[in-house]
Amino acid sequence: MKISLICTTTAALSLLAMAPLATASNCSSTSTTASAEKSAKNVVEIAAGHDSFKTLVTAVKAAGLAETLSGDGPFTIFAPTDDAFAKLPDGTVESLLKPENKAQLQAILTLHVLGAKVLAADVKPGMVKTLNGEEVEIAVNDGKVTVKGANVVQTDIIGTNGVIHVIDTVMLPAS
Repeated sequence: MKISLICTTTAALSLLAMAPLATASNCSSTSTTASAEKSAKNVVEIAAGHDSFKTLVTAVKAAGLAETLSGDGPFTIFAPTDDAFAKLPDGTVESLLKPENKAQLQAILTLHVLGAKVLAADVKPGMVKTLNGEEVEIAVNDGKVTVKGANVVQTDIIGTNGVIHVIDTVMLPAS
């Protein structure tokens, strides 16, 4: 299914403050691939049921975030695939999964989470604050959406407590 998407107004989303989101009426027509997948499962359960998120789910559990992200939300998860984690330098994932690196892993994973449910049709280019407190840039160019440089390759996998958008790169905190 194709979703029309390129928003004409550039505005920063202040999601943690629950500022009003863009609406589809503010968007002109260019397409991005979207999934109409809706589930009776929460975002963690959905990720756990997909073969392409094994590393992400392992990391979420190791970081102690599974219970939080299984809660009421709402959440938007920019979910890196196993292939995205494989792009990291050799040994990085294994190192991050060690108990002594839990805080660093939490910082990386919460960079991929927004404290609101943002569907593809609601996206506006601009800066948005993640759950780790860092702002990341959402850009829309020629109908392609990126988040902090990571390409959004699938959108709108909807769960009971939020939505997952699949990305092709693991985003890393600035510090």
